[in-house]
Amino acid sequence: MNNPKPLIILSAGGTGGHVIPAAALAHALQAKDYAVEVITDARGMKFAGVFGDIPIHEIPAGTFSPKGFLPLLMGLCKSIVIMLKNRPACVVGFGGYPSFPGTFAAQILCIPNILHESNAIFGKANKALGLLATKISLSWPKSYGLSSRQKAKSIVIGNPIRADIAALADKPYPPIKDTLNILVMGGSLGATIFSEVIPKAISQLTDAQRKKLRITQQCREGDINAVKSAYADMSVKAKCATFIENVPDELKKCHLFIGRSGGTVFEITAAGRPAIFVPYPHHADQQQKINAEAISDQGGAWTIEEHIFTPDIVKDHITAFLNDPSTLINAAGKSKACGMPDAAAKLAALIEEIIESKHVR
Repeated sequence: MNNPKPLIILSAGGTGGHVIPAAALAHALQAKDYAVEVITDARGMKFAGVFGDIPIHEIPAGTFSPKGFLPLLMGLCKSIVIMLKNRPACVVGFGGYPSFPGTFAAQILCIPNILHESNAIFGKANKALGLLATKISLSWPKSYGLSSRQKAKSIVIGNPIRADIAALADKPYPPIKDTLNILVMGGSLGATIFSEVIPKAISQLTDAQRKKLRITQQCREGDINAVKSAYADMSVKAKCATFIENVPDELKKCHLFIGRSGGTVFEITAAGRPAIFVPYPHHADQQQKINAEAISDQGGAWTIEEHIFTPDIVKDHITAFLNDPSTLINAAGKSKACGMPDAAAKLAALIEEIIESKHVR
């Protein structure tokens, strides 16, 4: 009989931008018959459903601050107990403060560990863990904030995405005939800026132009009724929801994506869809702006900062696309050229390599 494959623990939490890539890797590892478990915090537990039947350990977590020290310490102690009890062969941390206790516990116990960074700027938690990391997985060829020692053990892999979205890499960009399909998403909860600006922009189009649009838009709960009414008053065919159930299907028929530029960037480029990215403006390191510009600099998207994301700007872009669809078709090809749909498989292969090298030694 073959020996069962060992346990891999993933440490992730806080936001969908950290949890969703962890879930993509988890399922890729399961497909290779590895046992997988997850360590996360209370915020991460809100995304527990994406892991399916994978066991999840909830721990306390806090920021690197006097107020956050006690929960961080409690989370570390609980993580050490989990590691000693379960004896993983490798631990993968996905950045963000909630990933710190689980990953640092692995480092204390000399368990091989990989840090994954989804943004172009190396995050604070990963910086703190970087010295003792076995390997660092980067999502962007141009990544910032790493020391020379951290760069030496880094490899560019991309950001793991769901298999059903990665599969869109093999699908062609949909033909633009009588309609222009626009998908609007504003992060995990929708963003009010899109609910305010996009209906106003569309109201400035001609009746003939509006008849060509098909819009699927994610909205916050407090915005959705106003957005629905605005589109109905303009006789625009639109589907609005607080949560988009089937993102792969929406991306498959989408001609233009409008939204933020966190981890979503990797889904959009894997599918090869042109985008208008509006980076979240309140990150101190402007990580979403750097993510967006990495694609727009290659011609696969347009980056519009939130303070100039106005109805007039959006109206001008949509008008230009309706008048010359080849602009979108060309951008779609350049978007796909930026895509890394096999990141989950590559990260799983890196884990295998590290586990095997440990056994060889």
